Amino acid sequence: MKIAVFITLAAVLAFTEASPIQFLEPKHGHAVPLDRNPNYVPNTKAQIAKMNQRYNNHASRKGAAASSGRVPLVNVEHDIEYYGSVSIGTPAQVVKLDFDTGSSDIWFPSSTCTTAACKKHNRFNAASSSTFQKDGRRWTISYGDKSSASGTLGSDIVSVGNIAVRQTIGLATAESAQFGSSPEDGLFGLGFNTIESVHGVKTFMDNAIAAGLLSQPVISVFLPSVRRNGGVGGEYLFGAIDSTKYEGELTYVPVTRLGYWQVTMDDVTFAGESLDVDASQGIVDTGTTLVMLSDAAAKAVHEKIPSAIFTPKTATESAYWSVPCSLTSSRDSVGIKMGGKVFDIAVADLAYEDLGDGSGNCYSGIQGGQDGLWILGDVFIKNNYCVFEQSAKPRIGMAPLKY
Repeated sequence: MKIAVFITLAAVLAFTEASPIQFLEPKHGHAVPLDRNPNYVPNTKAQIAKMNQRYNNHASRKGAAASSGRVPLVNVEHDIEYYGSVSIGTPAQVVKLDFDTGSSDIWFPSSTCTTAACKKHNRFNAASSSTFQKDGRRWTISYGDKSSASGTLGSDIVSVGNIAVRQTIGLATAESAQFGSSPEDGLFGLGFNTIESVHGVKTFMDNAIAAGLLSQPVISVFLPSVRRNGGVGGEYLFGAIDSTKYEGELTYVPVTRLGYWQVTMDDVTFAGESLDVDASQGIVDTGTTLVMLSDAAAKAVHEKIPSAIFTPKTATESAYWSVPCSLTSSRDSVGIKMGGKVFDIAVADLAYEDLGDGSGNCYSGIQGGQDGLWILGDVFIKNNYCVFEQSAKPRIGMAPLKY
């Protein structure tokens, strides 16, 4: 969840084989669409600080016909994050949630939460839902920017793109101040149940698959780029794959560890040439904005970019790479090799956010600090269609996006 983006810099920086897949045309699926949010205020420094903290370097309706669900998304400007609407309870109450493959909890504010941050968001009133059931277990979650939320668990009908299941949800009764600036109300985790904050809780995908509600056990993700198409038309497609969204064929890479969507990343390339960096484990994470590599890999990339600058860590700020903002006209690409294929990131997407100091330089969309567990965030995903397949042998399918 990219809450840190909305916090002041001083506050943040102080511290293989599988079942065949069914391909559906867009009209046959239910998805979560995305639109742009014009009110975004960027803060890339905070993103770098938070992501290096977040992973810490390793860190129902039975009998319904199998189908798919399409969820439209809101693109917070400059592709900083994407969120969609989710219906909870009976009658439905709508909350705006950040879909995140890097976590597994579903949570949002309760109407009983009276903190300033909660009051700025849609709050779920459990007493108004005829299908709500109390659980009573406590939960708490915290993030690398020192933000936190806590509350109690309950269960209710959660509907995403017409796919509805009875689902355990976290109702926040307290949120730290940082959440007040976030455009979304909470989080919709799409990771595996092994990283749920409360042991034994099943994820939305666990429940939808068990109930036979999905044509295929997949979540297909199209995150649009402001640079490429104005940032419109994004979606999460539950239970199907939209073959109109990508070029060529999907290449599948096996998940190596259940928790995050973790895979082996074999190499990094620049303009088609290997940079000869060590292989690493890594995750494909819709809940992270940037691409975070090892320090050595990030250095190898930026050594290929004229006038790229490395700013070391200080007592108050994380280290970061910056690049000329003029890179937006570059035709080169950085590639991440996985499953024997290179998946490209446009170098033009590395000019992420202007430093604001008159230098003509921008924070880079690729940063270091993740030795041992690379993170391929939205900078990667807005260049590549990603299919997260939760089958007996989980894997991720990827192919270049078609704009």
